[in-house]
Amino acid sequence: MSGPLDGIRVLDLSAVVVGPICTHVLCEHGAEVIKIEAPPTGDLLRSLAGKGRSTGMNGKFLNFNRGKKSLAIDLKKPAGIAALQKLARSVDVFVTNIRPDAQARLGVDEASLRAVAPRLIHCSITGFGTGGPYAGRPAYDTVIQGVSGVAGAFEASTGEPRYVPFLVADHTVGLIAAQMIGFALYRREKTGQGEAIEVPMFENMAAYIMQEHLGAASFRPALGPPGDHRVLSPDGKPLPTKDGFICISANTDAQAHAFFDAIDRPELKTDPRFAKVAQRVQHTKEYFHIRATSLGGKTSAEWLEIFDRADVPVSPYNTIGSLIDDPHLRAVGMVTEEEHPTEGPTWAIGRPNSFSGGVAPPRPPAPRLGADGAAVLAEAGLTQEDIETLRKDGVLIEEMPT
Repeated sequence: MSGPLDGIRVLDLSAVVVGPICTHVLCEHGAEVIKIEAPPTGDLLRSLAGKGRSTGMNGKFLNFNRGKKSLAIDLKKPAGIAALQKLARSVDVFVTNIRPDAQARLGVDEASLRAVAPRLIHCSITGFGTGGPYAGRPAYDTVIQGVSGVAGAFEASTGEPRYVPFLVADHTVGLIAAQMIGFALYRREKTGQGEAIEVPMFENMAAYIMQEHLGAASFRPALGPPGDHRVLSPDGKPLPTKDGFICISANTDAQAHAFFDAIDRPELKTDPRFAKVAQRVQHTKEYFHIRATSLGGKTSAEWLEIFDRADVPVSPYNTIGSLIDDPHLRAVGMVTEEEHPTEGPTWAIGRPNSFSGGVAPPRPPAPRLGADGAAVLAEAGLTQEDIETLRKDGVLIEEMPT
């Protein structure tokens, strides 16, 4: 069976995380993704993300770029741009996270590419949207976490500004970009017209924070300060047990009452601070403190069994090291062993979502730099003579330097 994006071709001029996450999602659902990389070293992530068995093939790069084809071509040379524009005529979607001014200099901005490919979906992922004073600034995940209020939410919770210790802005906005591309492809099916999409990181992450935390400050005049104190509670974290941690959320009255019974505090079910949802919200600090200090007498395994039997939402606590061994992830095929043709045995991360109408077949492992260059250009209509000229002129690179 094929995935829902079977037959869709994507030209991916993006690097590091936010753009590659977007095209990873498209690829996982059946799209053919051609990754354009700048020689001589390719995507910065090949160098930025730590150790691998060979140059440019670290674990993070393998995970974000599974199933893609790599074309390493120098876009600073006219022949490189000409080749890319010829490729653009044969694809459905173009994705980039380079800044708009650089897009224009390279001739890969929306106006330039849609002039030669009117049905193209052109998706530009930017740090900041056009029209505001931050437009055109460079941005990475931590820059966006800081300006959008993500780090500020940590300050409101713990007293210290912090970044989420994974690239939450890059991942979130990459998924939003894939969603926007899906919307554009649907509209093109109805109208036949291409589309220009801008997906700014700051605006998207700021919207998340404001939706979550404006709260009483949503009204004019404000009914109170911003910030959901339940989410910001310093006790809103994994709960310590006799031998580790577990994770619980008891929000409904039935769940909270079952929790009180389980910890042998049935009197709390009629306590005016905790009997009903609205009362527990008003007394979040006390309620969360009870949860955080009541589980030390039993092991994690014992509590998991007790709460599961009581239908209280509960899960084991995983470290970043134990996650790969989680029995549920193994059972549903989210973590499997794979033999990379050049990198040897690796763990492969599976697809978390599915369609009843079929899924794309398993994707091949992530490519070495330039591995598919000649084949991709030949498919776009370049002759063998054209391709050989690009090689000789140093425009096309097909080997990762050691």
